[in-house]
Amino acid sequence: MAKPLRLGIVGAGSIALRSPLAHIAVGDVSDRIVFGAICDPVPGRAKAAAEKFGVPQSFESFDEMIAKGEFDIATVCSPIGVHFDQGMKLVAAGKHIHFNKTMTTTKDEADQLIDSAAKSRVKLVASPGQMLRPPFLRIRKLIQDGAIGTLAWAVTGAGFGDYHQNEGVRQGNDVLTNIDPSWYFRKPGGGPLYDMTVYGLHTMTGVLGPAKRVTAMSGVLLRERDFKGKLVACDMDDNTVILVDWGNSVFGFVHGTAVGSLSGFGAPTYFGTKGTIAGAQLNGKKIDYPGSDRDPNGNGVGLTKHATGKHGQMGEMHVYEDLMQLVDLVLEGIPTVATAEHARHVIEIFDAAYRSAATGQAQALTSTFTPPPGA
Repeated sequence: MAKPLRLGIVGAGSIALRSPLAHIAVGDVSDRIVFGAICDPVPGRAKAAAEKFGVPQSFESFDEMIAKGEFDIATVCSPIGVHFDQGMKLVAAGKHIHFNKTMTTTKDEADQLIDSAAKSRVKLVASPGQMLRPPFLRIRKLIQDGAIGTLAWAVTGAGFGDYHQNEGVRQGNDVLTNIDPSWYFRKPGGGPLYDMTVYGLHTMTGVLGPAKRVTAMSGVLLRERDFKGKLVACDMDDNTVILVDWGNSVFGFVHGTAVGSLSGFGAPTYFGTKGTIAGAQLNGKKIDYPGSDRDPNGNGVGLTKHATGKHGQMGEMHVYEDLMQLVDLVLEGIPTVATAEHARHVIEIFDAAYRSAATGQAQALTSTFTPPPGA
């Protein structure tokens, strides 16, 4: 059997602590993946995380980890605005990559990253892998089979609220519990689209397939936010509404707003001439899919291949699932639906939406991907 892959963790903030570090530390997949190295620019944070979870190497510099770290694959857990630059350096170093959402912030960046990875034979997996979940595969098949008649429109999105200011990993006084959320509200890479709406739009495009054009309105609603009694300046759009055109007069309403939501988180609502699918319910009745009797929330997050046993009881299990998709791809060549191409299409929708809001003109989409078959 091949040696287990050594994991490099880029960033030791909220998502790293709750998912790759916590899940891999369980130790039940140590024949496939083990800790290699971790980096974080906050003095002492990478060292503290390494000591807590048993990571062999820690660095305060990403470039130093690239040069001296002993790892085969990487999970990028840093702020979204630096994902592209770090991803390109990882590709150049020949490291296979799992990107936490989102992979990049623009389609041009995604194009460069995908092309460079292909030339270097580097494998990419991009979160969020929404279409790994059984209910969404079933919904795709139901819509294809006409369960709600002719599809007319759909809605998804999320509101920022004060979720990030109130996360538990940000309320303490040491380097592993005082993680500053300010980047979520700043350029580049901040805002609810890249951070929260990305889940529902991955689901919606996975169910309906690639879209054709978008138009949008967007702006900054809250210029300051409070974090632990300190005002944080905000310059990234936090209030965006998007109309998405799939062709044949099928439309979607997608929002990443300062507050509020019109659908379940990550679970769009679809309206047809003969009914509605909301979350995992068809016309008010729960949809049947593999494991539906064990899925009270109807989001399928605990029904994926690797979110089993103890992992199914832990937080951020979906991130662990996506990371293990990369492990399967590298070790066994097992393809995944959590592809960089799907991520690029969702990124292009956001990228085009901001451009539409700035110009007042609808924007055509050029990227595409192959959605999974319905089940």
